Order: sequence, then C-alpha cells, then structure tokens
Amino acid sequence: MHAYYADRFVLPLPAGHRFPMSKYGALRDRLRANRPEVEIHPAPAATDGELALVHTPGYVRAVADGSLDPAILRDIGFPWSVAMAERARHSVGATIAAARQALVHGVAANLAGGTHHARRDAGSGFCVFNDVAVAARLLQAEHARKARRPLRVAVVDCDVHQGDGTAVIFRDDPDVFTLSLHGAKNYPFRREPGDLDVDLPDGCGDAEYLAALEWALAELDARFDADFVFFLAGADPHEGDRLGRLKLSFDGMEARDRRVFDWAWQRRLPVAFSMAGGYGRDLADTLRVQETTFAVALEYARRWTQWRI
Repeated sequence: MHAYYADRFVLPLPAGHRFPMSKYGALRDRLRANRPEVEIHPAPAATDGELALVHTPGYVRAVADGSLDPAILRDIGFPWSVAMAERARHSVGATIAAARQALVHGVAANLAGGTHHARRDAGSGFCVFNDVAVAARLLQAEHARKARRPLRVAVVDCDVHQGDGTAVIFRDDPDVFTLSLHGAKNYPFRREPGDLDVDLPDGCGDAEYLAALEWALAELDARFDADFVFFLAGADPHEGDRLGRLKLSFDGMEARDRRVFDWAWQRRLPVAFSMAGGYGRDLADTLRVQETTFAVALEYARRWTQWRI
C-alpha cells in the first residue's frame, strides 16, 4: 500500500501554538518501524493548474507569495511562511498521488491531508487548500478523457468537525456526494450544508456513533452510486482528543475505520484516505488511532491485491 507525506516542511509556529505539527513526522516514523508493508513516499507538489481546478488563481498566488489578507490568515490559524505555502501545496499533491494509486491498487493514503475547511478563495481551521476537492476534480478530469460518463465521487468525512469547505465547493455538483459525520456543537460554528450531514451530541460514544455511521452509509447507498471514495479518517472523535468533544474508545475508532473500508470493499470502490484532524491531549493517543487506521487499511489493501491476481 502506498502512502505519501509532506512533513519535511515544518512550519515555524510560535511557542504554545495548539496545532500538533510533530504528529506527521511521528506517524511516518511509527509506520516505518511497525508497518513495513506501507510504502512511504515524499509527496509531489500540486501544480498551479491542479490547484486552480478548485481554488481561485488570486488565492493560489496569495498563498504562494505571502500576500494573503490578514483576516484569512487568522482564520487559517498559521502564520505565513514559505514552508506553510509549500507544505499546503505538497499536502494536496499527496492526496492526488494517493488517489491515483488507489485507482490502481484499491487503497492508498496521505499521512496528512483532509483539509476540509478550505474553500475556493480562502482557508480556515488549519486548512489552506482543500486537498480532497482538488484530487476529486483532477480524477474527474482525467476520467472524462477516456470514459463516457462522469466519475462519481463519495467523500466520507469522519473528522469530528463538519467539512464545510468541501460541502460548499461541491454543492452544485451531482457527481460528488459529501457525507460528514461530526460533532453538533463543534467548529465550524457556521455550517455549509453538504449532501448528508450527521450531527452527533457531545459525549457520543461507540454504540451511538457506529449506529449513526451505519445509517449514513446506507443513506449514501440509497442516494448515490459511487465509483471512488475519499475517506477522512480523523482521529479527533477519540475520547482523548482536546478538540473533539466525543467519547469514542480506541476500539470504537477501529470499528469506524473497519466499517468504512468494508463498505467500500463490498462495492469494490477504491479508497484514498487521509488522516485529517487529531489533537490528542497525549500525542501518543492520536498516533495510536492513526496507526490502527493504517493497520485496517492494510487488511483491505491485501484483499484488493488478492482479488486482482
């Protein structure tokens, strides 16, 4: 299974900043030590043309040269730097590369990504560019050159925060279905409705969460015939997350991942997954959740390999 990273671009964050930037390199180190079946590659940079499939040229330029409006920078939550711009571009490239690999091998990953708050002309919530939206648009464009019908993409967003940027980008696209399973009282506080939004109460535990996920996947099936899946496997629904407000156990998080991958496998839908959010009070908890996501993904990657032999 192929996975892509962009953690060589380390942002110079001020002391006390709440974003756990070190988690990306730590996850890569853990996978190399414990999951050698994961083939880890440096991410390519998304080009201006690829970013322009979703983002306005003026916004792409402003990210590149540091001329972003201060209000947008405040909403993003990172100070501008060359590393910030390059990391954002390579993180999108990681999801593009993972999506292309998933089309061939069934499952592939971005060790970061899931930047679902970014819109066409602005970022927010630690999200600069919307990696899934750009990758989805690019897959659709490449598919259109050789197929008679559009590629139909499902976004299964299990980050604890609603995927508002992705929802508004694809609001008028009948060939992309956005499903978001998130905390009802969490960020963003002004929502952009997607195709299916599932609000979960504070303190939601394993049983309630998994029942909601089961219902949501059945509803997706009833309303949409997907060809490809982007899965945002956020670690932040875990009970140890500082920003999550939900109460999923480690077992519950694993069951969530297993259900999404199994749902896709039963329909033979390729999956490109990203890590999205994770802000554990103890970073080791976030890394444990993420490594388990990869362990589950590897099981399904092996099924794809055996099926195609």
